Amino acid sequence: MDHHHHQQQHHDHYDGGENDYMHQEDDWDRDMLLDPAWEKQQRKTFTAWCNSHLRKAGTQIENIEEDFRDGLKLMLLLEVISGERLAKPERGKMRVHKISNVNKALDFIASKGVKLVSIGAEEIVDGNAKMTLGMIWTIILRFAIQDISVEETSAKEGLLLWCQRKTAPYKNVNIQNFHISWKDGLGFCALIHRHRPELIDYGKLRKDDPMTNLNTAFDVAEKYLDIPKMLDAEDIVSTLRPDEKAIMTYVSCYYHAFSGKQKAETAANRICKVLAVNQENEQLMEDYEKLASDLLEWIRRTIPWLENRVPENTMQAMQQMLEDFRDYRRLHKPPKVQEKCQLEINFNTLQTKLRLSNRPAFMPSEGKMVSDISSAWGSLEGAEKGYEEWLLNEIRRLERLDHLAEKFRQKAAIHEAWTDGKEEMLQQKDYETASLSDIKALLKKHEAFESDLAAHQDRVEQIAAIAQELNELEYYDSPSVNARCQQICDQWDSLGVLTQKRSEALQRTEKLLETIDQLYLEFAKRAAPFNNWMEGAMEDLQDTFIVHTIEEIQGLSTAHEQFKATLPEADKERQAILGIHNEIAKIVQTYHVNMAGTNPYTTINPQEINAKWDKVRQLVPQRDQALIEEHARQQNNERLRRQFANQANVIGPWIQTKMEEIGRISIEMHGTLEGHLTHLRQYEKSIVNYKPKIDQLEGDHQLIQEALIFDNKHTNYTMEHIRVGWEQLLTTIARTINEIENQILTRDAKGISQDQMNEFRASFNHFDRDHSGKLGAEEFKACLISLGFDIGNDAQKRTGMMDAEDFRACLISMGYNMGEAEFARIMSIVDPNRLGVITFQAFIDFMSHETADTDTADQVMTSFKVLAGDKNYILVDELRRELPPDQAEYCIARMTPYTGPDAVPGALDYMSFSTALYGESDL
Repeated sequence: MDHHHHQQQHHDHYDGGENDYMHQEDDWDRDMLLDPAWEKQQRKTFTAWCNSHLRKAGTQIENIEEDFRDGLKLMLLLEVISGERLAKPERGKMRVHKISNVNKALDFIASKGVKLVSIGAEEIVDGNAKMTLGMIWTIILRFAIQDISVEETSAKEGLLLWCQRKTAPYKNVNIQNFHISWKDGLGFCALIHRHRPELIDYGKLRKDDPMTNLNTAFDVAEKYLDIPKMLDAEDIVSTLRPDEKAIMTYVSCYYHAFSGKQKAETAANRICKVLAVNQENEQLMEDYEKLASDLLEWIRRTIPWLENRVPENTMQAMQQMLEDFRDYRRLHKPPKVQEKCQLEINFNTLQTKLRLSNRPAFMPSEGKMVSDISSAWGSLEGAEKGYEEWLLNEIRRLERLDHLAEKFRQKAAIHEAWTDGKEEMLQQKDYETASLSDIKALLKKHEAFESDLAAHQDRVEQIAAIAQELNELEYYDSPSVNARCQQICDQWDSLGVLTQKRSEALQRTEKLLETIDQLYLEFAKRAAPFNNWMEGAMEDLQDTFIVHTIEEIQGLSTAHEQFKATLPEADKERQAILGIHNEIAKIVQTYHVNMAGTNPYTTINPQEINAKWDKVRQLVPQRDQALIEEHARQQNNERLRRQFANQANVIGPWIQTKMEEIGRISIEMHGTLEGHLTHLRQYEKSIVNYKPKIDQLEGDHQLIQEALIFDNKHTNYTMEHIRVGWEQLLTTIARTINEIENQILTRDAKGISQDQMNEFRASFNHFDRDHSGKLGAEEFKACLISLGFDIGNDAQKRTGMMDAEDFRACLISMGYNMGEAEFARIMSIVDPNRLGVITFQAFIDFMSHETADTDTADQVMTSFKVLAGDKNYILVDELRRELPPDQAEYCIARMTPYTGPDAVPGALDYMSFSTALYGESDL
């Protein structure tokens, strides 16, 4: 079996079930090899463990597999551990004697119920380290661990459970096994601190410092607990998984070291329990005595209070007594009921506890027996019984008196509130300054008051009756009630007298005012329409008028004349209205009526009528003057309109005619461009000479504006029309001249004949269908296709642009291979801003480039070839000889060396130079 396989088996074995620790048969025979780290740990631990027992017999071992070979120390070890005597050992030195002694030891182990499978005496005698360790482990397991059992668990589980319970309070310790759970050393430290906290400062230990933790535990255990150092801190830290048997052996020593202490603890606990029972019982007895005393004292104090039956004088005081009694029932008595109940429960509980713990029964002190308390409680409830009933009867008696007194106060207050201010109201002389409608209203109001007064008679009688009853019942506050009642009755008689007086005064005044009212009404009926007529007349006479024609002003004058004719009749009506007012004044004087203000039917007075009449008479001549002035103004406006219209009707058509003529000139195809240019410049001169007429019209227009004239039926032209037309005319002539000049430049630069130019223009105009001066791509195509079409008499105005599609058609017609990419390239030349339209100038530039006789780059190349004497390259000397210095140096600096097969030193490439010159700007 190879080493790896053994290792695997070994691990499998160690991970096995718990029972493996009590059934060792397959533990040692299957593990032919032991992990070297574990073997080292076991050797150290087992040796120390054996020595901790052997030193009691005054000896020790140095080497575990050597010192047990003769069987003598092995037998001694078993005797010390078990406290029993083994068979007498053989003292011979021969192998057979050694085997016999070892067998005696093994037989003793077997007699303790341990099966020793595959551990034979010969292997121990021969010093087989693995077998010796196995045997010692069996002894440790049987004598140090097997009896550790917590709550019916197996030995290993028992030891583990003990460790877990002891370390449970330590948050950073978690014991789950006998290997890696102990690696950080905190488990060992926790066990020591739990039993002997003074030995270790546990708070200073850190989980990430296992060496310190382990060494602390091992040193303290050795020094204070008589547990020898059975493990090496370095080995535990450096081993991935420390040896379980070594850890268990060492931990079992802790268990045995502390289990003695546990027995003492158990004994102490038992004593404490007994004492605790006595203390608790004594406390219960004390509690009972105190509770009983307190409760009896409270009953003694409370009974006299409940037996007091002296009534209070006022309802408030009696209600306070009832409130106190309710507090007693609701707040003070319930806790005492609970105390009484609790006392009985405590008494019963105490007697039961005494009986159960074999103690004598409890006897309370004199007068505090449960029966004494019950008897006192009965007396309390007896005293309480009649108390509430007595309180309620007294309250009912006082309530009747209080109710009557309150009723008296309420009715008296309501009556006094109603009468408040009534005497002053009845005595006022408001009718002396009242109008008729006021008087009628006052009469109605007084009638209502009289019926209200009658209704209040009942209440006055009730008030008197209640006062009488309170007197009979001997109410304590009767004097003040009687005084108030007398005051109410006296005031009531006074109100009756005053009411009658006021009624007579009101009726007298009503009759007098009715007469005056009739006259007031007649005045109002006639004054109102007359006043309205005057106000209307004043408004019309002062009305500001806006008229635009002579007819309108004549209409206003006619209306004014008709108004003047009505004035005499109006004056008669005015006199009649003033007569009514004088009649009223006479009556007031005769009967000494104290008039309340003015006519109730109108706000109009005679002074106002006269003032308005004067104003009307004053406004009539002012209106006459205004109408005359407006008539003159309208005549002047009409003259200005005709003056403007006469000029505008000449200038407008003149501008239109000139625009059409320019349009015709710009698209006519006959004659030369220079001829067109001369013609157009003459036109320009004649247009500029026309400017004074425009300026004169502007002057007339300003006069019209200043006169606020907004319409002119004599012309359809406004100044704005004329201005726009004039600016357009100037712009158009300038643009047209510029276009012809550009065409001449293009023609001369590109070598295009006049006929070609005319042909391009005709074709362009034909496709510029919307006369926008631009062709879209579609129009451009069609145009190029159709170059050469005869457009006949299509003399409409064109504006010089086509769209992209027509451009494409145009190109196809010239034999261009029209792939999308090629068309896109051409469009980027003629329409660099991607507007989708091509102007005539762009079209001409493109066409002239495409139809030019010779390619410029070719021309330059040919010229260089002549200078180079027909060679494919040119020399520096030749350039300097043939060209002016500036041009020669320019070429030398920019030409690249020639690399053809016929190249010589200093040869320059004039071909690529020529192409480069024109290549990028070719189009």
